[in-house]
Amino acid sequence: MTVVRPLSKTPVGVPPAADEASGPLKNEPPGNAPPGVESGVEPPGGDASVARPEDSSPRPARRPATISDVAELAGVSRATVSRVVNGLSTVAPEIAERVSAAIALLEYHPSTLARSLSLGSTQTVAVVVPDLENPMFQSVLRGVTRAAATSGYRVLVADTEEHAEVESDVAAEARRRCDALVFCAPRMPDDVLRTLLPRLEPVVLVNRRASDPGVPTVVVDYAAGSQALAEHLVSLGHRRIAYLAGPAGSTSDALRREGFGPVLAASADVEFTILPTGARIEDGHRVAPDFLASRCTAALAFNDLVAFGLLTGLRESGVDVPGEVSVAGFDDIPFAAYATPPLTTVAVAQLELGAQAWNLLHEAIHGTVPTAPFLHRPEIVVRASTAGVRA
Repeated sequence: MTVVRPLSKTPVGVPPAADEASGPLKNEPPGNAPPGVESGVEPPGGDASVARPEDSSPRPARRPATISDVAELAGVSRATVSRVVNGLSTVAPEIAERVSAAIALLEYHPSTLARSLSLGSTQTVAVVVPDLENPMFQSVLRGVTRAAATSGYRVLVADTEEHAEVESDVAAEARRRCDALVFCAPRMPDDVLRTLLPRLEPVVLVNRRASDPGVPTVVVDYAAGSQALAEHLVSLGHRRIAYLAGPAGSTSDALRREGFGPVLAASADVEFTILPTGARIEDGHRVAPDFLASRCTAALAFNDLVAFGLLTGLRESGVDVPGEVSVAGFDDIPFAAYATPPLTTVAVAQLELGAQAWNLLHEAIHGTVPTAPFLHRPEIVVRASTAGVRA
């Protein structure tokens, strides 16, 4: 790392420019001095009065400094300035320090676009999510952002708002603007995803497996989580359980349903009723009358948001939870512990999912082939929203 010595903003004490191939500084005639070097010579885009603190007259707007201004002040070529800005080690330390000093004095800010073209990299990645309002995806995004920042990458986000028909276009457009892509829980059919993925590489899938083993994936064992919740409800005496299903095309919804199979096989008297619902609070609230009409004694919601909506609908109908019916969610988003009553759910380490997605994506950017998907096993968290069946 090159340490830049602080310089005064005024022209006093600023070293004159030198030829970049030599160490000694050249003495320039006052009329040919680089901008801002000699007293009385105005800096780029400014006025000589800028350097005089005693002048209180209004200052004209100063145009942004350019790479040419920096090169002229430092006495080097534009290419040398570019190499210093991009952190290349091919510049002699004393020249790099002189360029850095000029950058600081002129308050030069490199063009992000120009830098991207020079390096062949934007140092940004995109995260595409199906619903940014869902705290689950917010936490995954935060996990990616924090992890990517440690490698100097920034993150852009795109939200498809649960519209599977626009996912391909949104993902492709996001990928064109960035170096790589994290694709969270795409709702599109398998054949569409299989055709799309080669256009998105480097890409990492979250909450969705790929048919191509070369595509890195971060997945949750949703079947194990829903099985644990169902077994918990059965252990409390519930035999008629409603599942408030997620969005059509959601792979994680299908995996949740798989978790009911072992429970049904182990208990012949258990019955699951599937209620098409969705993934949002309003979906859970809307389906509350259907749940009551089903005569089920427990509800297992697609996620915590759906469970919140159901709890509100039941409260509005005068139904006591867990006295009359039990309700369980999925994900353990931060609000789950503060619901009324606190929500039984399955905890998914959402920040970890995001961090692992970045780790795999960073490797993919540098050409590393993934060895196996990252599989997260969630854990059940029992709270006050579930209880035994009332006799």
